[in-house]
Amino acid sequence: MTTTAATTRSAIPKRLILVVMCFLATSICYVDRVNISVAVIPMAERFHWSATTKGAVLTSFFIGYLLAMLPGGWLIARFGGRLVLGFALAAWSLATVLTPAAAFAGLPFLIAVRVAMGVAEAATFPAVIGLFARWLPSTERSRAVALQLGGIPIGTIVGLSAAGGVIATWGWEAMFWLFGAGGLVFAGLWFVIVHEAPGRHPRIGAGERDLLAAREAATTPGPVPWRTLLSKRPVWAIIISHFCSNWTLYLMLTWMPSYLHDVQHLDVGKAGLAAVLPWACYFIAGNAAGWGCDALVARGVSLLRIRKVVQTVALLGASAGLLLAAQATTPTGAVAMLCLALAANGLISAGFAANHLDIAPRYAGPLYAVSNFAGTMPGIIGVYITGALLDLTGGYGWTFAAAAGVNVVGVAVWLAWASVDPVVD
Repeated sequence: MTTTAATTRSAIPKRLILVVMCFLATSICYVDRVNISVAVIPMAERFHWSATTKGAVLTSFFIGYLLAMLPGGWLIARFGGRLVLGFALAAWSLATVLTPAAAFAGLPFLIAVRVAMGVAEAATFPAVIGLFARWLPSTERSRAVALQLGGIPIGTIVGLSAAGGVIATWGWEAMFWLFGAGGLVFAGLWFVIVHEAPGRHPRIGAGERDLLAAREAATTPGPVPWRTLLSKRPVWAIIISHFCSNWTLYLMLTWMPSYLHDVQHLDVGKAGLAAVLPWACYFIAGNAAGWGCDALVARGVSLLRIRKVVQTVALLGASAGLLLAAQATTPTGAVAMLCLALAANGLISAGFAANHLDIAPRYAGPLYAVSNFAGTMPGIIGVYITGALLDLTGGYGWTFAAAAGVNVVGVAVWLAWASVDPVVD
């Protein structure tokens, strides 16, 4: 066995630890983000909120998330993903703990806390992508991104599964206290376990450190060439695809339990549990796509063809699922169509999400901050419009149709502009 081969093999456990920690951080991010999607049902009854007010409460998180996205990308470029994400974990967990107190203090206080939580969570994905750019070779990136994005459905499943029992036993307030406290504990573990770059890891031997330090040097960003990046069509293909994909994601994340409760007439506990299966499908499909993509790349299949096909299937499949869900007349049929929509949406892990690392590996973290800025807009526009449309129409048909239309636009842009060639040195 050559020294390089042995070194690379010995490095795999360290990279695996990083990927698992990023997966767990993302899971906690979404546990804390999704709990209000179920808790908002008894909260609306307790505080006498209309659907429009519910929409405002759910949207407030995304306002903070959007406002902090670009500053968060700058902080990550300046201080590194480990430090920024560690402090962000502690901050959003504290905001989660404070949510019940803010709700009883009044709607403005609740919205302020949710905005603050969004500000803190904005660091998550850019920080992770930046860490992956330093640690991971190209043959491992799709599945690493897939596993990290798998934290979205796993965190959502944990939150939705626990919701009914926690609310029935201790009340809706306990969801925020329990999940927030768990996040604070994990923030401490993050600083102990995660290291910024391979070359600084204290438990990597000298030979391995030399090999991985070379990767660190090749991916350590200088000043981000924003003018060059934003002048490239492949960058805009990612930005627009992020926007379109997240329209479906945030619609399902924030309104699925309410849809199952209001339209399919499931109680709070059953609505939360019924919403679990679509997120399980998201996790399975996303990871299958990531591993499959890496396997196809290793066999010599065109990476560009893979990225284009996978992202196209993701957007069109999600559109089909949403349109069929709007016509569902039974809870079983509705859940089945939501499974289709989210399974398709999960394929983005091998589509636009991993494409950041293809076209700009040196600046993947800051670039993800920019694309996620656009990807957060549906959390504000789509989530609030859903509440307003529900008050106007009394149904979800128009909201699901709007998401399907957005996805079709995303497909057209992706097929025309996507690339896997680096756009900057």
